[in-house]
Amino acid sequence: MKNIIQYCSMAILAVLAITSCKKEVRDLNTNISAVNTLNLPEEAEDIDLKDPGVTALQFSWEPATSEDGGVILYEIAFDKENGDFSQPIYKTVSDGAGVQSRITISRKELLKIAAFSGIEALGSGKVKWTVMASKGTNNLKGSTSRSLTMQRPAGFAEIPAELFVTGTATEDGGDVTKAIRLNKTEEGVFEIYTSIKAGTYWFTDKQAAGGKTYYFEGNELKEGDNPVTVTGDAKTYRLNLDLNVAEFKSLEVQEIGLYMAAYDKEIGTLTYQGNSTWSAASIPVEFFPFSWGRDERYKFKVHTAAGDEWLGSYEKDNVQPAGQPDSYFYLYPRPQSQWDYTYKFDPSADGKNVKAEVFFKPGAAYTHKITVVN
Repeated sequence: MKNIIQYCSMAILAVLAITSCKKEVRDLNTNISAVNTLNLPEEAEDIDLKDPGVTALQFSWEPATSEDGGVILYEIAFDKENGDFSQPIYKTVSDGAGVQSRITISRKELLKIAAFSGIEALGSGKVKWTVMASKGTNNLKGSTSRSLTMQRPAGFAEIPAELFVTGTATEDGGDVTKAIRLNKTEEGVFEIYTSIKAGTYWFTDKQAAGGKTYYFEGNELKEGDNPVTVTGDAKTYRLNLDLNVAEFKSLEVQEIGLYMAAYDKEIGTLTYQGNSTWSAASIPVEFFPFSWGRDERYKFKVHTAAGDEWLGSYEKDNVQPAGQPDSYFYLYPRPQSQWDYTYKFDPSADGKNVKAEVFFKPGAAYTHKITVVN
């Protein structure tokens, strides 16, 4: 009898638990107002994207209202000057995953918007913008819109994530599947240290046929299939490409010197070996004797066709390399100075020969290696 009572009690509790979990189901109230007021930027504001100081632009508006006080999501939409936003040229959600009544749009995206609107490189034109408010399936276009005047630089709207150099004048021998990757130093900006010989070369966004191709005329970078022809002896260059402003720069790198601070001179010369690498197989090292001890500080002097440059440590005053992380050997452009931003040889290098190597490999930090050889 006792067990029966227990079982009945448990059954009643279970029924109560189930019924207590039932909740009233209500339809989602999607009634909202449209966005009626745009705040920033001002109507017809001039956005000069040729100015590198324009890194982003903030858009803001007064929030829409919902009948039940629920969350409203926002998208900002852009269209051509005569468009009606039925097929916007560009849309993106606002800050905070769409819940905030503002958004900061980067220079990169602004360049895309200008290009999508039909504004030519180095040209200007107008685009319109408005804000879409939505809740559930209810999506309302803003009741007002504003225009912007955008000035576009001599750049590319679609900037590749990767860039390669290829052609018979390059180290890949003309095999695009072995095209050499450039180092991406910032968004839209690429760099490579490489040799160029007689032949032709160009840049591409793929290590395969059919990619977008780029070439240059003078300092202007252009898109298209028009390889650059090179004559004369092979030389080593630093090539810099800025696709944001369609700019190309080339600088001959003649040699790299291993500079020892205490002697205030180069104690050896590194020559180009290919694959973005310089090296010297054997350089004699003798620490400089001071009254307080022997000085082991060094860095690198880069000789270019435009003058000398310096590569040194991240730290202005350094420690010995033993036990230091890989970043100790990273190379940074530095101002001319006898003592600052130097590295230190390992004590075992004193009175010995060292192998010195400098690496400007794409996709990795620029760095160097010192090996005691005897």
